[in-house]
Amino acid sequence: METAAMTRFITVIAAILAWGFGPVAPALAAGTLPHAKSFKADSQLAEAKQIPILVLFTTPGCHFCHEVKSVYLEPMLNDPLYKNKVIMREVEVGSQNPLALFNGERSTEGAFAASSKVFMAPTIKLFNANGGEVTEPIVGLLTPDYYFGYIDSAITEGIQKMRGK
Repeated sequence: METAAMTRFITVIAAILAWGFGPVAPALAAGTLPHAKSFKADSQLAEAKQIPILVLFTTPGCHFCHEVKSVYLEPMLNDPLYKNKVIMREVEVGSQNPLALFNGERSTEGAFAASSKVFMAPTIKLFNANGGEVTEPIVGLLTPDYYFGYIDSAITEGIQKMRGK
């Protein structure tokens, strides 16, 4: 192959690869679902905005947990429509990661999951600013076609309960 032809070929391949990987960059830049660190701090924001705190309980290596995060919650987290509707956090069942509870007491993610009676992952629970559950939990990855609707309905129900509607 001639030098000019080789240069064009490499340029075309580079353009195809750049185009193919282009959508990945914003997804990576958007980040992931934040792990819970302080429900005390989250509850102050939830109280001020009158919005629920959505907690996704996960386990390491759980394929369904990863799917719930990447397909449903992370896109919602990055959607401006949800910025003032819900605070989202992840809690790993069995983890010893430190966590401040709603009352400010120190604990761990695993202890919080146990006290929340989470025995299956993924489980989504919505809490008010005092740590009370405001909806029925969403346990497992239910029908994928309707799962977004289940989450959205739970968020709406949580908002209504927090605002006394």
